[in-house]
Parts: sequence; C-alpha cells; structure tokens
Amino acid sequence: MIMIDAEGAVLGRLASNVAKRLLLNEEVMIFNAEKIVITGNKTSVFAHYKADFDRGHRYAGPFFPKEPHLIVKRTIRGMLPWKKERGKVAFKKLRVHIGIPEEFSDKQLEKISRVSIEQGNAPKFVRMGDVSRFLGWNPKM
Repeated sequence: MIMIDAEGAVLGRLASNVAKRLLLNEEVMIFNAEKIVITGNKTSVFAHYKADFDRGHRYAGPFFPKEPHLIVKRTIRGMLPWKKERGKVAFKKLRVHIGIPEEFSDKQLEKISRVSIEQGNAPKFVRMGDVSRFLGWNPKM
C-alpha cells in the first residue's frame, strides 16, 4: 500500500501519477487533500470549478462534489477507464482523506517530489480547501 502526503502537490500531476499506479494494481491512500494546489489565477480557477458545480440539473445531475477529498477522487477517476472492469477495480483501490487520520499519524508518508510545487519560485495557485469553501463546503472543526 502506498501512502502519499499530498501537501503542496499539484492536482493534475498528482492525479496522473496516482492513476498510473492504480492501473498497475497498487493500493493508494492520499492524505491532506485540502492542501493540494491548483495552479492558475484564483478567479479563473474558481470560475472553472463553479461552472462544473452548476452544470446539470439539481435533481438529475451530473453532480459535482464540494468536499476536497471527493473532488480529488473525481479528478483521478477522470484519468482512469472507470467504465471498464479494469478501471473499476483500480478505482476501488483508491482512498483519499482530509488531513491525516489518527491511525495513520505514526506511519511514514511518501512525498512525490515530481508533483510538488516549489514554494520559493511558485506560480499563482489556489489550495483545494479554498476551492471547496467557495463551492459551499463547511469543514467541521
């Protein structure tokens, strides 16, 4: 089982890396989903996710999640052939968490350097938690 600390990771790069690992029949757990970053201007990122959230009918769908861990799962699902059996099996091996649950706090988490954003020379970015709060997510603290 691969346990990934996603703090500071770029969403698309992380999702493609995890999708490849899932298709290789590995189990993947992602922690700190609310600290994943999306590169781009804040207003354009918010407008993109608001358009996805407002798409469809309120009762008939398609439904877009508000919670950061579910947005990450849906992004990874988009990179898998999830309508085929191979993709369904791979998608079931994915777990995404907000923060780090207590039972995993003492475990060694993998940090993927290729997908992380360097803070010193960072482009414009928005954290996934901020996007979720914009969509109406209310974290229970």
